[in-house]
Amino acid sequence: MMYADLIDQEDLLSQLKALGFSVPPGATAEQACECAVRGLNNERAMELRTMVKQMYTSSASIQPAVRQAIDKQLLPALAQYQQSHSA
Repeated sequence: MMYADLIDQEDLLSQLKALGFSVPPGATAEQACECAVRGLNNERAMELRTMVKQMYTSSASIQPAVRQAIDKQLLPALAQYQQSHSA
């Protein structure tokens, strides 16, 4: 549950679901991020970038497992998507 100063796994899953991503019940942060990057398109990539930016620039602390999932799954997938779809 998100408190004013902590973003945990439940918050990540809730945010992904709110953006319309299909995340299985009981998924870990890493599994949820894996699901979110499947079938990326311009709209989904933009939504994920915005979500990550908001999380990283907020005053809230991000739980280590959530930060690791974002760093290992979302950010590399977004960078690869952007690189392959630019030019």
